[in-house]
Amino acid sequence: MKPYGYVRATSVEEATAAHAARPGARYLGGGTNLVDLMKHGVEEPGTLVDVSRLPLDTVEELPDGGLRVGATVRNSDLAAHPLVRERYPVLSQALLAGASGQLRNIATTGGNLLQRTRCPYFQDTAMPCNKREPGTGCGALEGVHRDHAVLGHSPHCVATHPSDMAVALAALDATVHLHGPEGERTVPVTGFHRSPGDHPERDTVIRPGELITAVVLPAATAGLPSAYRKARDRASYAFALASVAAVLDLADDGTVRGVSLAFGGLAHRPWRARLAETALLGATPTDRAIAHAVEAELGLAQPLRDNAFKVPLAHNLACRVLSELAADRP
Repeated sequence: MKPYGYVRATSVEEATAAHAARPGARYLGGGTNLVDLMKHGVEEPGTLVDVSRLPLDTVEELPDGGLRVGATVRNSDLAAHPLVRERYPVLSQALLAGASGQLRNIATTGGNLLQRTRCPYFQDTAMPCNKREPGTGCGALEGVHRDHAVLGHSPHCVATHPSDMAVALAALDATVHLHGPEGERTVPVTGFHRSPGDHPERDTVIRPGELITAVVLPAATAGLPSAYRKARDRASYAFALASVAAVLDLADDGTVRGVSLAFGGLAHRPWRARLAETALLGATPTDRAIAHAVEAELGLAQPLRDNAFKVPLAHNLACRVLSELAADRP
């Protein structure tokens, strides 16, 4: 047994103060990822600061029609929330595509964003992994990497981010609200997760001691046609080989007034497809136009030895989702 301290925080301020006072502390929400990593010896926190009972477990409607989602809202509750299902169906679909029902009942909004890669080299302390132990090398680069990145990877890490929820939030232009030793700040979800670069051990731009307090879903994407589609090795409890979250806004003449497209399972972070979006703006969303736009984005892909299949898989997913959204226009 490895001993560790435990603090049950009753306020955001108490949580961040407890974290700051204890080097090596970790915040504990649902624990569905952190506790597993502790069992594997990947994480060895000196103290767990329990934030699961903080008053951050509500979904609030904002005056402009957006939603503020507290960091400790459970994934299952968020997926089932009537306003989420009505205004942001892509988010509900993404949440229901993740993990299992039992895990969704425990996992939190904040914890989902902060979950770490499921790369087996990261989870096995006997294997080299720059994300777990910088400077030891990336075992997956020349090893088993069928499930790994084809976009935005580096020689130091080819792992993918496992979240389904984060991909939907990226397509929705959501923002993450943080509280830490330096006060409060907000970060767009699209800028919250990092590409690996030379520092794959840094998953996000979160600063030491900062706590996610909420995620805000903007009014601008509320009510727009949206959808999430995921390809995986089995029908449940499996991480994405490739996934797509899309939001489509068509003008009265049928041309694309606004579009958001994000890929999961392809990169170290949810991958916002800016090139594809730019190509579609102002265009009529025919199958050909959609295919051309998606090809422009996936032309950036750099597949590894054994995962080139992800590129046509992601292409077909994105084309199908966007075509279906365009066809469903009232």
